[in-house]
Amino acid sequence: MRCAAITSAGERCKLDATSGSYCWSHDPENADERRRRARRGGKARGAGELSEIKRLLEELTSRVLKVEGYAPLETAPAAIANQLINTRLRAIEQERKNRETEDLEARIESLERAQEKGGPRWRGA
Repeated sequence: MRCAAITSAGERCKLDATSGSYCWSHDPENADERRRRARRGGKARGAGELSEIKRLLEELTSRVLKVEGYAPLETAPAAIANQLINTRLRAIEQERKNRETEDLEARIESLERAQEKGGPRWRGA
């Protein structure tokens, strides 16, 4: 059975209902957990850091290419700076993957709890 919720786009949710009439994301019983996750997600560093990294890369490129208005930078220090920026990007991506894994684990646990209560079977079982 499909989730009975209507999305912000005005369409019916395409996910299967996990307990009752709703999927995990729309189930009123999960509202507190969703708010907690939204707060945690809102505090995530990724979005702001990516903008900063893009600005750094633009400045780094302009300095290496000796664009007027930018202090020139030799290629060796620029290469090291670029390596450090790439390391930072990998750390941001790992944080994103960790958050995604935690969210998926919570959703799976919710599905398993619903199934234990006699709810509809899900495809993973």
